Amino acid sequence: MPAIQRSEFALALNQVATERGVDVSVVLETVKNAILAAYRKDHPGIEVTDYSVSLNQNTGEARVFCKDDDVTPPGFGRIAAQTAKQVILQKIREKEKEVILTDYKLRIGSIVNGMILRLIGPNVIVDIGKAEAMMPPPEQIQNEKYFLNKKLVVYIVETREGVKGEEIIVSRTHNGLIEGLFKREVPEVASGSVIIKEIAREPGNRCKIAVFSNQQGIDPVGSCVGQKGVRVQAIIAELGGLEKIDIIQWQDDPKNYIAQALSPAKDVVIDLNEKDKTAFVYVPKEELSLAIGREGQNVRLASKLTGYRIEIEERKENEATEKKEETEEEKNGQEEEKPVKKVKKKKTKKEESPK
Repeated sequence: MPAIQRSEFALALNQVATERGVDVSVVLETVKNAILAAYRKDHPGIEVTDYSVSLNQNTGEARVFCKDDDVTPPGFGRIAAQTAKQVILQKIREKEKEVILTDYKLRIGSIVNGMILRLIGPNVIVDIGKAEAMMPPPEQIQNEKYFLNKKLVVYIVETREGVKGEEIIVSRTHNGLIEGLFKREVPEVASGSVIIKEIAREPGNRCKIAVFSNQQGIDPVGSCVGQKGVRVQAIIAELGGLEKIDIIQWQDDPKNYIAQALSPAKDVVIDLNEKDKTAFVYVPKEELSLAIGREGQNVRLASKLTGYRIEIEERKENEATEKKEETEEEKNGQEEEKPVKKVKKKKTKKEESPK
Protein backbone atom coordinates (compact mmCIF):
# COMPACT_ATOMS: atom_id res chain seq x y z
CA MET A 1 0.00 0.00 0.00
CA PRO A 2 2.72 2.61 0.83
CA ALA A 3 4.40 1.92 -2.52
CA ILE A 4 1.20 2.84 -4.39
CA GLN A 5 0.91 6.13 -2.51
CA ARG A 6 4.54 7.03 -3.27
CA SER A 7 4.21 6.27 -6.97
CA GLU A 8 1.04 8.40 -7.13
CA PHE A 9 3.00 11.30 -5.60
CA ALA A 10 5.68 11.01 -8.26
CA LEU A 11 3.13 10.78 -11.06
CA ALA A 12 1.16 13.76 -9.74
CA LEU A 13 4.30 15.84 -9.37
CA ASN A 14 5.46 15.08 -12.90
CA GLN A 15 1.99 15.69 -14.33
CA VAL A 16 1.81 19.09 -12.67
CA ALA A 17 5.26 19.97 -13.97
CA THR A 18 4.35 18.96 -17.53
CA GLU A 19 0.82 20.37 -17.84
CA ARG A 20 1.20 23.58 -15.85
CA GLY A 21 4.75 24.47 -16.78
CA VAL A 22 5.92 24.43 -13.14
CA ASP A 23 9.55 23.41 -12.72
CA VAL A 24 9.82 20.24 -10.56
CA SER A 25 12.88 21.42 -8.63
CA VAL A 26 11.18 24.70 -7.71
CA VAL A 27 8.06 22.89 -6.47
CA LEU A 28 10.15 20.42 -4.44
CA GLU A 29 12.14 23.23 -2.82
CA THR A 30 8.91 25.05 -1.95
CA VAL A 31 7.44 21.84 -0.47
CA LYS A 32 10.57 21.37 1.64
CA ASN A 33 10.24 24.88 3.06
CA ALA A 34 6.55 24.28 3.77
CA ILE A 35 7.29 20.97 5.55
CA LEU A 36 9.96 22.68 7.66
CA ALA A 37 7.45 25.42 8.54
CA ALA A 38 4.93 22.76 9.58
CA TYR A 39 7.58 21.07 11.78
CA ARG A 40 8.50 24.41 13.35
CA LYS A 41 4.82 25.05 14.15
CA ASP A 42 4.71 21.83 16.19
CA HIS A 43 8.10 22.56 17.79
CA PRO A 44 8.22 26.30 18.58
CA GLY A 45 11.50 27.90 19.60
CA ILE A 46 13.80 25.84 17.36
CA GLU A 47 16.55 27.42 15.25
CA VAL A 48 15.48 26.90 11.64
CA THR A 49 19.05 27.24 10.39
CA ASP A 50 19.98 23.99 12.18
CA TYR A 51 17.19 22.02 10.49
CA SER A 52 16.77 20.70 6.97
CA VAL A 53 14.30 18.54 5.07
CA SER A 54 14.97 15.84 2.51
CA LEU A 55 12.18 14.97 0.07
CA ASN A 56 12.45 12.05 -2.30
CA GLN A 57 11.24 13.13 -5.74
CA ASN A 58 10.29 9.60 -6.75
CA THR A 59 8.75 8.25 -3.55
CA GLY A 60 7.55 11.46 -1.87
CA GLU A 61 9.12 10.40 1.46
CA ALA A 62 10.01 13.39 3.68
CA ARG A 63 12.57 13.35 6.50
CA VAL A 64 13.53 16.14 8.93
CA PHE A 65 17.16 16.48 10.09
CA CYS A 66 18.71 18.55 12.86
CA LYS A 67 22.21 18.94 11.50
CA ASP A 68 23.01 15.25 10.81
CA ASP A 69 20.46 13.69 13.19
CA ASP A 70 17.12 12.37 11.87
CA VAL A 71 14.44 13.97 14.06
CA THR A 72 11.41 13.03 11.97
CA PRO A 73 8.51 12.55 14.39
CA PRO A 74 6.23 9.47 14.11
CA GLY A 75 3.31 9.98 11.74
CA PHE A 76 4.96 13.01 10.17
CA GLY A 77 4.59 11.52 6.69
CA ARG A 78 0.85 12.30 6.61
CA ILE A 79 1.46 15.92 7.64
CA ALA A 80 4.20 16.21 5.04
CA ALA A 81 1.93 14.79 2.32
CA GLN A 82 -0.88 17.20 3.19
CA THR A 83 1.54 20.15 3.21
CA ALA A 84 2.97 19.06 -0.15
CA LYS A 85 -0.53 18.89 -1.62
CA GLN A 86 -1.39 22.40 -0.43
CA VAL A 87 1.87 23.85 -1.73
CA ILE A 88 1.48 22.18 -5.13
CA LEU A 89 -2.10 23.46 -5.47
CA GLN A 90 -0.94 26.95 -4.50
CA LYS A 91 1.84 26.77 -7.06
CA ILE A 92 -0.66 25.69 -9.71
CA ARG A 93 -2.96 28.61 -8.91
CA GLU A 94 -0.06 31.09 -8.97
CA LYS A 95 1.22 29.71 -12.27
CA GLU A 96 -2.25 29.76 -13.84
CA LYS A 97 -2.78 33.38 -12.73
CA GLU A 98 0.64 34.32 -14.12
CA VAL A 99 -0.16 32.68 -17.49
CA ILE A 100 -3.57 34.42 -17.66
CA LEU A 101 -2.05 37.81 -16.80
CA THR A 102 0.64 37.33 -19.45
CA ASP A 103 -2.05 36.52 -22.00
CA TYR A 104 -4.06 39.63 -21.15
CA LYS A 105 -0.94 41.81 -21.12
CA LEU A 106 -0.53 40.90 -24.79
CA ARG A 107 -4.16 41.98 -25.36
CA ILE A 108 -3.76 45.48 -23.87
CA GLY A 109 -5.18 47.95 -26.37
CA SER A 110 -7.95 45.66 -27.60
CA ILE A 111 -11.63 45.20 -26.76
CA VAL A 112 -13.27 42.15 -25.16
CA ASN A 113 -16.80 41.07 -24.30
CA GLY A 114 -17.53 41.08 -20.61
CA MET A 115 -20.24 40.62 -18.02
CA ILE A 116 -20.60 42.41 -14.70
CA LEU A 117 -19.98 39.99 -11.82
CA ARG A 118 -20.31 42.28 -8.83
CA LEU A 119 -20.10 45.86 -7.63
CA ILE A 120 -17.54 46.61 -4.93
CA GLY A 121 -18.10 50.16 -3.74
CA PRO A 122 -17.57 52.46 -6.73
CA ASN A 123 -15.65 49.77 -8.66
CA VAL A 124 -17.25 47.40 -11.16
CA ILE A 125 -15.84 43.84 -11.42
CA VAL A 126 -16.18 42.44 -14.94
CA ASP A 127 -15.81 38.83 -16.07
CA ILE A 128 -13.75 38.96 -19.29
CA GLY A 129 -13.38 35.22 -19.87
CA LYS A 130 -10.46 33.58 -18.10
CA ALA A 131 -10.03 36.42 -15.64
CA GLU A 132 -11.81 39.14 -13.71
CA ALA A 133 -11.09 42.78 -14.46
CA MET A 134 -11.79 45.95 -12.55
CA MET A 135 -13.41 49.08 -13.96
CA PRO A 136 -12.71 52.01 -11.59
CA PRO A 137 -14.91 55.17 -11.60
CA PRO A 138 -12.73 57.21 -14.04
CA GLU A 139 -13.18 54.45 -16.63
CA GLN A 140 -16.97 54.32 -16.25
CA ILE A 141 -19.47 56.28 -18.36
CA GLN A 142 -21.14 58.55 -15.81
CA ASN A 143 -24.68 58.36 -17.21
CA GLU A 144 -24.53 54.59 -17.86
CA LYS A 145 -26.21 52.20 -15.42
CA TYR A 146 -24.28 49.14 -14.26
CA PHE A 147 -26.00 46.09 -12.74
CA LEU A 148 -25.23 42.41 -12.16
CA ASN A 149 -25.04 40.13 -15.22
CA LYS A 150 -25.10 43.09 -17.62
CA LYS A 151 -23.18 42.27 -20.81
CA LEU A 152 -20.94 44.98 -22.20
CA VAL A 153 -17.84 45.53 -24.35
CA VAL A 154 -14.79 46.90 -22.54
CA TYR A 155 -11.33 48.14 -23.55
CA ILE A 156 -8.27 46.62 -21.81
CA VAL A 157 -6.22 49.57 -20.56
CA GLU A 158 -3.43 48.05 -18.45
CA THR A 159 -2.45 45.71 -15.64
CA ARG A 160 -1.35 47.30 -12.39
CA GLU A 161 -0.54 46.30 -8.84
CA GLY A 162 -3.58 46.21 -6.56
CA VAL A 163 -4.47 45.05 -3.07
CA LYS A 164 -4.58 41.38 -4.13
CA GLY A 165 -1.70 41.42 -6.59
CA GLU A 166 -1.83 42.45 -10.23
CA GLU A 167 -5.22 43.56 -11.54
CA ILE A 168 -6.52 43.98 -15.09
CA ILE A 169 -8.03 47.45 -15.66
CA VAL A 170 -10.76 47.88 -18.28
CA SER A 171 -12.52 50.99 -19.56
CA ARG A 172 -15.73 52.21 -21.20
CA THR A 173 -14.49 55.80 -21.63
CA HIS A 174 -11.23 55.21 -23.54
CA ASN A 175 -11.06 56.31 -27.18
CA GLY A 176 -9.71 52.85 -27.97
CA LEU A 177 -13.17 51.42 -27.29
CA ILE A 178 -14.58 53.40 -30.22
CA GLU A 179 -11.72 52.37 -32.51
CA GLY A 180 -12.08 48.72 -31.49
CA LEU A 181 -15.83 48.74 -32.14
CA PHE A 182 -15.30 50.24 -35.60
CA LYS A 183 -12.71 47.54 -36.36
CA ARG A 184 -15.22 44.93 -35.29
CA GLU A 185 -18.17 46.33 -37.26
CA VAL A 186 -16.43 47.80 -40.35
CA PRO A 187 -14.33 45.37 -42.44
CA GLU A 188 -12.61 48.28 -44.23
CA VAL A 189 -11.28 49.60 -40.92
CA ALA A 190 -10.17 46.13 -39.80
CA SER A 191 -8.29 45.56 -43.08
CA GLY A 192 -6.67 49.03 -43.05
CA SER A 193 -8.43 50.30 -46.18
CA VAL A 194 -10.03 52.99 -44.01
CA ILE A 195 -7.84 54.62 -41.37
CA ILE A 196 -9.17 56.28 -38.23
CA LYS A 197 -7.06 59.44 -37.95
CA GLU A 198 -8.49 61.15 -34.87
CA ILE A 199 -11.14 60.57 -32.21
CA ALA A 200 -12.59 63.24 -29.93
CA ARG A 201 -15.04 62.00 -27.35
CA GLU A 202 -17.15 63.03 -24.41
CA PRO A 203 -18.21 59.59 -23.14
CA GLY A 204 -21.94 59.03 -22.87
CA ASN A 205 -22.81 62.16 -24.85
CA ARG A 206 -21.09 62.66 -28.18
CA CYS A 207 -18.12 61.58 -30.25
CA LYS A 208 -16.46 62.89 -33.43
CA ILE A 209 -14.28 60.62 -35.52
CA ALA A 210 -12.13 61.59 -38.53
CA VAL A 211 -11.55 58.85 -41.12
CA PHE A 212 -9.36 58.69 -44.22
CA SER A 213 -8.68 56.37 -47.15
CA ASN A 214 -6.02 56.61 -49.84
CA GLN A 215 -7.52 53.80 -51.91
CA GLN A 216 -9.58 54.68 -54.94
CA GLY A 217 -13.23 53.73 -54.94
CA ILE A 218 -13.55 53.66 -51.16
CA ASP A 219 -15.69 56.24 -49.40
CA PRO A 220 -14.33 56.28 -45.81
CA VAL A 221 -17.37 58.00 -44.29
CA GLY A 222 -19.85 55.81 -46.17
CA SER A 223 -17.97 52.65 -45.17
CA CYS A 224 -18.15 53.56 -41.48
CA VAL A 225 -21.79 54.65 -41.60
CA GLY A 226 -22.92 51.58 -43.56
CA GLN A 227 -26.04 51.08 -45.63
CA LYS A 228 -28.87 53.04 -44.00
CA GLY A 229 -26.53 53.66 -41.05
CA VAL A 230 -26.54 50.02 -39.95
CA ARG A 231 -22.85 49.91 -38.97
CA VAL A 232 -22.69 53.07 -36.90
CA GLN A 233 -26.03 52.21 -35.28
CA ALA A 234 -24.60 48.87 -34.13
CA ILE A 235 -21.72 50.73 -32.45
CA ILE A 236 -24.10 53.21 -30.82
CA ALA A 237 -26.13 50.25 -29.50
CA GLU A 238 -22.96 48.78 -27.92
CA LEU A 239 -22.57 52.10 -26.10
CA GLY A 240 -26.07 51.75 -24.67
CA GLY A 241 -27.56 54.21 -27.16
CA LEU A 242 -26.20 57.07 -25.07
CA GLU A 243 -23.54 58.45 -27.39
CA LYS A 244 -24.08 60.22 -30.70
CA ILE A 245 -21.28 59.61 -33.24
CA ASP A 246 -20.34 62.12 -35.98
CA ILE A 247 -18.14 60.70 -38.75
CA ILE A 248 -16.22 63.18 -40.91
CA GLN A 249 -13.58 62.88 -43.60
CA TRP A 250 -10.06 63.82 -42.58
CA GLN A 251 -8.51 66.59 -44.73
CA ASP A 252 -4.94 67.74 -45.38
CA ASP A 253 -6.05 71.37 -45.60
CA PRO A 254 -6.64 72.69 -42.03
CA LYS A 255 -9.43 75.04 -43.17
CA ASN A 256 -11.40 72.27 -44.85
CA TYR A 257 -10.71 69.94 -41.92
CA ILE A 258 -12.01 72.48 -39.38
CA ALA A 259 -15.07 73.15 -41.53
CA GLN A 260 -15.77 69.40 -41.65
CA ALA A 261 -15.20 69.08 -37.89
CA LEU A 262 -17.78 71.78 -37.15
CA SER A 263 -20.53 69.88 -38.98
CA PRO A 264 -23.53 69.94 -39.01
CA ALA A 265 -22.84 73.70 -39.29
CA LYS A 266 -22.45 74.85 -42.91
CA ASP A 267 -21.30 77.90 -44.88
CA VAL A 268 -18.45 78.78 -42.50
CA VAL A 269 -15.57 81.15 -43.25
CA ILE A 270 -12.26 80.40 -41.53
CA ASP A 271 -9.15 82.51 -40.84
CA LEU A 272 -6.14 80.66 -39.40
CA ASN A 273 -3.36 81.82 -37.14
CA GLU A 274 -0.83 79.02 -37.58
CA LYS A 275 1.56 80.47 -35.01
CA ASP A 276 -0.97 80.31 -32.16
CA LYS A 277 -2.86 77.33 -33.65
CA THR A 278 -6.05 79.39 -33.52
CA ALA A 279 -8.92 79.34 -35.99
CA PHE A 280 -11.34 82.28 -36.25
CA VAL A 281 -14.58 80.95 -37.66
CA TYR A 282 -17.35 83.20 -38.97
CA VAL A 283 -20.75 81.58 -39.39
CA PRO A 284 -24.17 82.91 -40.41
CA LYS A 285 -26.64 83.67 -37.64
CA GLU A 286 -28.86 80.70 -38.46
CA GLU A 287 -25.86 78.30 -38.22
CA LEU A 288 -24.39 79.76 -35.03
CA SER A 289 -26.20 77.45 -32.59
CA LEU A 290 -25.26 74.37 -34.64
CA ALA A 291 -21.59 75.37 -34.79
CA ILE A 292 -21.35 75.96 -31.04
CA GLY A 293 -23.58 73.04 -30.00
CA ARG A 294 -25.29 72.46 -26.69
CA GLU A 295 -23.16 74.02 -23.93
CA GLY A 296 -20.36 74.45 -26.48
CA GLN A 297 -20.01 70.72 -27.06
CA ASN A 298 -19.73 70.80 -30.87
CA VAL A 299 -16.98 73.42 -31.00
CA ARG A 300 -15.19 71.77 -28.05
CA LEU A 301 -15.06 68.39 -29.79
CA ALA A 302 -14.04 70.01 -33.09
CA SER A 303 -11.17 71.73 -31.28
CA LYS A 304 -10.00 68.41 -29.79
CA LEU A 305 -10.29 66.71 -33.16
CA THR A 306 -8.33 69.30 -35.15
CA GLY A 307 -5.86 70.52 -32.52
CA TYR A 308 -6.83 74.17 -33.11
CA ARG A 309 -8.37 76.59 -30.63
CA ILE A 310 -11.57 77.63 -32.37
CA GLU A 311 -13.12 81.08 -31.89
CA ILE A 312 -16.62 81.38 -33.37
CA GLU A 313 -18.22 84.69 -34.32
CA GLU A 314 -21.43 85.57 -36.10
CA ARG A 315 -20.98 86.62 -39.69
CA LYS A 316 -23.31 89.50 -40.60
CA GLU A 317 -24.21 89.21 -44.25
CA ASN A 318 -25.36 92.87 -44.65
CA GLU A 319 -22.11 94.26 -43.30
CA ALA A 320 -20.08 91.92 -45.46
CA THR A 321 -22.06 92.97 -48.56
CA GLU A 322 -21.66 96.68 -47.76
CA LYS A 323 -17.91 96.24 -47.32
CA LYS A 324 -17.68 94.46 -50.64
CA GLU A 325 -19.64 97.25 -52.36
CA GLU A 326 -17.46 99.95 -50.77
CA THR A 327 -14.27 98.26 -51.88
CA GLU A 328 -15.63 97.81 -55.40
CA GLU A 329 -16.62 101.52 -55.58
CA GLU A 330 -13.18 102.60 -54.40
CA LYS A 331 -11.54 100.46 -57.05
CA ASN A 332 -13.82 101.84 -59.77
CA GLY A 333 -13.17 105.44 -58.64
CA GLN A 334 -9.42 104.95 -58.72
CA GLU A 335 -9.62 103.46 -62.21
CA GLU A 336 -11.68 106.45 -63.45
CA GLU A 337 -9.31 109.06 -61.99
CA LYS A 338 -6.15 107.69 -63.59
CA PRO A 339 -7.18 108.10 -67.29
CA VAL A 340 -8.45 111.68 -66.67
CA LYS A 341 -5.01 112.82 -65.50
CA LYS A 342 -3.34 111.24 -68.48
CA VAL A 343 -5.72 112.99 -70.92
CA LYS A 344 -5.01 116.40 -69.35
CA LYS A 345 -1.28 115.92 -69.73
CA LYS A 346 -1.67 114.96 -73.38
CA LYS A 347 -3.80 118.03 -74.06
CA THR A 348 -1.20 120.38 -72.60
CA LYS A 349 1.49 118.88 -74.81
CA LYS A 350 -0.62 119.29 -77.93
CA GLU A 351 -1.36 122.91 -77.03
CA GLU A 352 2.30 123.69 -76.46
CA SER A 353 3.59 122.13 -79.69
CA PRO A 354 2.01 124.62 -82.18
CA LYS A 355 3.35 127.57 -80.23
